[in-house]
Amino acid sequence: MLEQMVAAKPDEAFPRYGLAMEYKRLGRHDEAAQMFAALAERNPDYVPGYLMHGNLLEAMGKGEDAAAIYARGVEVAGAAGDEHAVSELSAALGAARDALA
Repeated sequence: MLEQMVAAKPDEAFPRYGLAMEYKRLGRHDEAAQMFAALAERNPDYVPGYLMHGNLLEAMGKGEDAAAIYARGVEVAGAAGDEHAVSELSAALGAARDALA
């Protein structure tokens, strides 16, 4: 059903986010990562996608990619005035960088 919603409304962020989260839940990590990347491309101001995308990439062992996603998310959340998301994304970014050191 989510796949149909994304196909019917490809420019809406929430169905694409939901599909990415469902792929993640099902362990279809490559597909989830592709869907999160598409979400960021089509809806770069959709703040929730950045934290979940970064978390997924870390779980996949792609710490540098996760750090880049978190950093971009901090920028987007800051521009949107979403201080809660800035805080969460900054903490995730710090942890990802620590893990890479």
